[in-house]
Amino acid sequence: MRNTIHLNCQCKGYAIYSFLLVFVIATSCYAQATTDQLVANPTQPLTDSYAYIVEGRTDPFKPFISPKAATPAGRDPNEIVDDNTDLTGMRLFEPGQLTLVGVLMSGGGEIALVEDQTKKGYMLKHGNLIGKRGVVTQIDKKQVVITETARTRAGEEINSTVIMRLNKEGDK
Repeated sequence: MRNTIHLNCQCKGYAIYSFLLVFVIATSCYAQATTDQLVANPTQPLTDSYAYIVEGRTDPFKPFISPKAATPAGRDPNEIVDDNTDLTGMRLFEPGQLTLVGVLMSGGGEIALVEDQTKKGYMLKHGNLIGKRGVVTQIDKKQVVITETARTRAGEEINSTVIMRLNKEGDK
C-alpha cells in the first residue's frame, strides 16, 4: 500500500510538471506567432491588443490649469486701470471729500484753502496732485478746478473735470 501511495504522489508531481511544461511551450509559441505577425504585417493591428478610447476622457498629459484659464476671460478693454503707487499727502483725499472754504489771491499765485470732514485745513496750489488721478489746474476767486486723468486697459486716456465751489455765507 505504501508503494501505491508513493506512485500516486509521483503521478501528481508529474502531472504538475507536465502542465507547466505545456503552459510554457504554449506561451512561447503564442509570443512567437505574435512577433511573426508583426514582422509580416506591421501596419495591421493585433486583434486582442488594448486600445485607449479618447472620447469622453480628458487628456492625461495636459495640465489641469492652463495659462489661458489663469487669466480671467473677457477683460473689458475700457476698464480703468489704477497705478500701484503709494498715496500720500493730498493724494489721500478725493476732491469730493474736501470743502473749499477760502481763496487767497497774491502776487505769488493763488492758494485755495480746503478742509476735510474733521474740519482740518489744507492748502492747494496750482499743479498740486489730489486724489488718485487729480491735478489742480485752475484756482479762481470762487472755485477750484481739478482735472482727473484716467487710463484704460487699452491705453486710452479719459479726462474729467471736478469743480469745487466756494460756499456763500450761510450755505452748507
